[in-house]
Amino acid sequence: MATAYDIIIRPIITERSMAGAVDKKYAFEVSRDAGKIEIRKAVEEIFGVKVKAVNTLNVKGKPKRMGGGRPGYTRQWKKAYVTLTDDSKTIEFFEGMV
Repeated sequence: MATAYDIIIRPIITERSMAGAVDKKYAFEVSRDAGKIEIRKAVEEIFGVKVKAVNTLNVKGKPKRMGGGRPGYTRQWKKAYVTLTDDSKTIEFFEGMV
């Protein structure tokens, strides 16, 4: 059984994701085998908020040239966009970054 910290790997801090923080929409890198219900429970447990919706996206690896010109790929990973309810508090981790 995976813990909440095994499901939520890291928050995604980009200009685009910080623009969504105003509307209580946050982006996280999550485990590739995690489902929406598991992601919802993990975010609620870690941050103590109420989740309205979870959208997931599988990010494919990009082709890159490794040493000596050999072809390779960057790793594949999964992204989750989490929307909080209107009456929920915000996530303090993202507070000073907007």
